[in-house]
Amino acid sequence: MRDAVIVDAVRTPIGRGKPSGALHAVHPVDLLAGVIREVTGRSGVDPALIDDVIGGCVDQVGEQAQNTTRWAVLAAGLPESVPATTVDRQCGSSQQAVHFAAQGVIAGAYDLVVACGVESMSRVPMWSNVPPGTDPHGPAVAARYPDGLVPQGVSAELIAQKWGLDRRALDEFATESHRRAALATEEGRFLDEVVPVRTGERTVTTDESIRPGTTPEVLAGLQPAFRDPDLGERFGLTEWAVTAGNSSPVNDGAAAVLIASAETAARLGLRPRARLHSFAVAGSDPLLMLTGVIPATGKVLRRAGLRLSDIDLFEVNEAFASVVLAWLAETGADPAKVNVNGGALALGHPLGASGARLMTTLVNAMEQRGARYGLQTMCEAGGLANATVLEAL
Repeated sequence: MRDAVIVDAVRTPIGRGKPSGALHAVHPVDLLAGVIREVTGRSGVDPALIDDVIGGCVDQVGEQAQNTTRWAVLAAGLPESVPATTVDRQCGSSQQAVHFAAQGVIAGAYDLVVACGVESMSRVPMWSNVPPGTDPHGPAVAARYPDGLVPQGVSAELIAQKWGLDRRALDEFATESHRRAALATEEGRFLDEVVPVRTGERTVTTDESIRPGTTPEVLAGLQPAFRDPDLGERFGLTEWAVTAGNSSPVNDGAAAVLIASAETAARLGLRPRARLHSFAVAGSDPLLMLTGVIPATGKVLRRAGLRLSDIDLFEVNEAFASVVLAWLAETGADPAKVNVNGGALALGHPLGASGARLMTTLVNAMEQRGARYGLQTMCEAGGLANATVLEAL
């Protein structure tokens, strides 16, 4: 069976997803084009050899509409002959893009492919593709879930309630994420993965959402962000613990991963950095919505023939602190191995880019720490999750 290997992986700095954010002036097509250009240029490969470019994006509307990955390929200067497509598995869109790319390589459909993702949440706000008054679920789903579905923030509250996670635990976890991200930045651990972005007279080189001075006491001053008396009564929520401080912020960013077959890498003189070992996707309760990372982790480990103790490093997307803490409680993973360079609570969560961003960070962290196996998993809206195992080469 053919092996799919990661040749290189890069990302932009992550900007705050607001008009005052560092990357707001950059069109999402140009943001994605920059990382596609960099990941192919650093390898020195002839871009005409690329079989496909698969990109993730969540709000595919406005400036992110009409197959934004295709326009990014052209904006990057790649030959017109290089095809592209855009996929949506919500927050896991670009992790799914990596899966599709690697699976295509393993199947023999591709030899060289780019998996990537982008989200400019300052220019294309979240839920822009769902106009007011629109029902994206339909009557059959409403009939199946008569108690109704809820926003993700309320799902995060329900998870905190189910796993007995209080406000202090959520805020302490968020504080640690910021501490690790600030330390990783200070020690230069992101230098090899971050592609500077030129915007006007400024060149953006570092992640904008990290707050080095964050403490549990500072976060304790924030009000719950999703309190809803009607939903609280319906679902028995009496303590509201999820705030802007222990939730991921809105962000702008892009990331890209160059994937090849092992044979193609050897033929082109490319040095593989990691093997894409195993893949899994899982569905879960769409009310809790964000717990799919738990069954996805078990599923990918079974497919890999590995135990949790075999994994040296984990990247678990920090959509909300309660998600990762519930995952830790169910898996028994060592927190010291999870998101060692900080996670989305500090670095940010540019939806369609996050899967490729986590993989970029994981590949680099594995090399920096001499890890053999890494596992990445992400929760996704609608009760979904992706999981991937990487093996260092």
